[in-house]
Amino acid sequence: MDRHGSVRLPTPEDVFTDFRARRDGILKALTTDVEEFYKLCDPEYETLCLYGLPNETWKVNVRPAKVPQQLPEPAEGINIPRDSMPKEDWLSFVAAHSDAWLVAMAFHFGALFGFDKDARRRLHMMINNHPTVSEVVIGSGEKQPKACNTNYETKSSSIKEPSSSSKLAEEPLPKKERQIIKEDGGGEDEAYPCGTCGGMYSENGVFWIGCDICDKWYHGDCVRITPAEATHIDQYSCPACSNKRSRE
Repeated sequence: MDRHGSVRLPTPEDVFTDFRARRDGILKALTTDVEEFYKLCDPEYETLCLYGLPNETWKVNVRPAKVPQQLPEPAEGINIPRDSMPKEDWLSFVAAHSDAWLVAMAFHFGALFGFDKDARRRLHMMINNHPTVSEVVIGSGEKQPKACNTNYETKSSSIKEPSSSSKLAEEPLPKKERQIIKEDGGGEDEAYPCGTCGGMYSENGVFWIGCDICDKWYHGDCVRITPAEATHIDQYSCPACSNKRSRE
């Protein structure tokens, strides 16, 4: 509830935060906790499901008998083919079903919260900028997500010079502050992630804006700020910081 007494509806960024936490939980089950997960999926048990939880953990459980459920359920019976497949193939099998469930959960929430076309596009873009569970499990997932493919591009002649307090930039930080000097005298750019989608900065003309409260950087497209709008902002507060202020 905000300062005016109205209830704040969840945003695509909120749903993506839930998606990423559940995804991280499933990845733990299929990578770092794989031996424990493998043992829990004994084919002698009842048909089981793998759940990713909002606190970045996972659990294996029997699917509730009540149908339909309030939320989409993951694939049932992942333990049944465990011993009839090579271990790597079985893990890939579970990963593929987990990817389908994660997307179903995210867009179920989108429908529940009444996301419009633009909100659904933003949610899809944030999800698509991360490797799928399948890609990570089979080893083809990138270590870092790609930067957002946004239509917002900036040219020095197309926008006004921002005020000194507004962190408006085509780069997350000025060159002299974000450059690592190599011993041979050359330079190497550090990578800066978008605070919303996690996409890494690259010098491709994509518009970025920095929060004056938490110092995180965001693709303009992810926080729905255009270069033209940014020139009129003296102090930018990102969605997370704005929400914190509204609750105070």
